Amino acid sequence: MEIQPSASIPNATRDQVDEAPETACLLSSHGNDFPLGVARGQLHTTYIVSQTIDGIVIVDQHAAHERLVEEEIKTAIAAGGVMRQALLIPEVVELDENSAERLLTRTKELTELGLIIETFGPDAIVVREVPALLGEINIHGLIQDLADDFSELDEAITLKDHIGKVCATMACHGSVRAGRHLNGDEMNSLLRKMEATPHSGQCSHGRPTYVELKLHDIEKLFGRR
Repeated sequence: MEIQPSASIPNATRDQVDEAPETACLLSSHGNDFPLGVARGQLHTTYIVSQTIDGIVIVDQHAAHERLVEEEIKTAIAAGGVMRQALLIPEVVELDENSAERLLTRTKELTELGLIIETFGPDAIVVREVPALLGEINIHGLIQDLADDFSELDEAITLKDHIGKVCATMACHGSVRAGRHLNGDEMNSLLRKMEATPHSGQCSHGRPTYVELKLHDIEKLFGRR
């Protein structure tokens, strides 16, 4: 494949490709404080590319934010409970009778997780409040996924004994999705939160949230070393 000359690339684009002065300044003054670097762009509205002192980092934005939300939920629970957001219009979620019953038997535990539900007939529940930190979520999807999680639990097992799985399910629904455009401030905010959050290198499902390439490894790819 022949690559066409780049003479038609606008000057503004050339400046963005070259080392941005503000990025160089941040790295020189805060490089050791920013192990995940400074955001340089977003690929396919899914991956954040950042520049570090000695390489680059590529972050899966959904996986990374999912871990952050999960840890935030756990911290809130340890502090006494998750803050709730009342729904202006409560949502009715239709389920099979067994699923509805499984959820309703755990209403007290769900309240600690920031979720207020009530019965709405034999095969439905009404959701009145949701965890505030999840933001805008697909409530039907969250309730169905929680019901599926609970189907695997013995009734004698408390949610606290299975808190990792439950928090992971909730976090998945409250995290930045792949396909969402993020601006520079949002990308850098995510990077800084990752640096301050335990276990941020893995998502709730055990997959890596980022990969790192050192400059010398990149140079090897191009035969420079």
